[in-house]
Amino acid sequence: MLAAVAGERPMPLRDTKPVGEQGSSPAVSSNPNSRLGRSKRSPLAQGRDRMDAIVVGIDVSKDRLDVAVRPTGETFVVTRDAEGLDALIARLKPLAPTAVAVEATGGFEMIVAASLGAAGFAVVVVNPAQVRAFAQALGKRAKSDPLDARVIAHFIEATKPAIHPLPDAETRFLADLIGRRRQIVAMMVAEGQRLKRLPDKRLQKSIARLLAALQKELSSLETHIDEVVRGSPAWREKEDLLASVPGVGKVIARTLIAELPELGRLDRHKIAALAGLAPWTRQSGTWKGRSFIGGGRTDVRAALFLGAMVAARHNPPLKAFRDRLVQAGKPKLVALVATARKLLTILNAIIRDRKPWQPA
Repeated sequence: MLAAVAGERPMPLRDTKPVGEQGSSPAVSSNPNSRLGRSKRSPLAQGRDRMDAIVVGIDVSKDRLDVAVRPTGETFVVTRDAEGLDALIARLKPLAPTAVAVEATGGFEMIVAASLGAAGFAVVVVNPAQVRAFAQALGKRAKSDPLDARVIAHFIEATKPAIHPLPDAETRFLADLIGRRRQIVAMMVAEGQRLKRLPDKRLQKSIARLLAALQKELSSLETHIDEVVRGSPAWREKEDLLASVPGVGKVIARTLIAELPELGRLDRHKIAALAGLAPWTRQSGTWKGRSFIGGGRTDVRAALFLGAMVAARHNPPLKAFRDRLVQAGKPKLVALVATARKLLTILNAIIRDRKPWQPA
């Protein structure tokens, strides 16, 4: 899912704050759930981790789906359309798989994951980089769609990831609207930068006309987003709760509603990991390196970072928290990332308890 909170694309954030936890850091992942870790309630990890457990891996391309089943080794191909999805569901139901894994492929996987989820299957969207690293670890250098499907199934069987509910249709639609808003804002920023560099009056007029058209489309889109959010009692309540915190406006609140539906349902450690704000430990033996943040949901992290920048000026408790870190010698960026993490913890508690911001 994509979202936006500002016209400019924030630079990747790195938290250089050392942490005391031991262990190696996982590979950087674009999978939205890649930082959550394994849950004890995973259907593969609790009660259903049996020798004959069936798992399915699906490699998604534009026109077809390559499917592999473990441990039977069965493989088959269906088309990526309504008829193909119906045939896939009919073929998988008798198998009763414990998990069906779909590789993220730039959006082609969304309709597949949604259809399988609606049919009652436990679906997980996996990160292609992790799957490819797993294949290389197995010594499989060749790459083809059928082979990729088998590797995906093997990866799920070996790692036993937690299965998280997929967003419903309304949440996906809201995320698409916010994503489109981000795209339009990015185009406006790019055109504005070009306008500053072009001396020719005719070219400036061309850019001005395009900017006017984009501004009109942005206003129309924001009106639509407002109608969608305010038209849902549940979303309206969430937005009001989130926006009660100084530093969090409508755009940030709506980004969190669309991109982080788990807010309020996870503890502070898991929600920070899911947003990509939990630092990774880097150490080996007596060597201890600096920790970094990454992974998780990039747009959520960017939204929280911008919210933290505002809160560090206008939210007294968070301003005091950030100032204490700076006075203690922490780099300003590290202090700001820690502020974003604390802001997320506050928002998580507000949604969990359904109580608005109450300044001390």
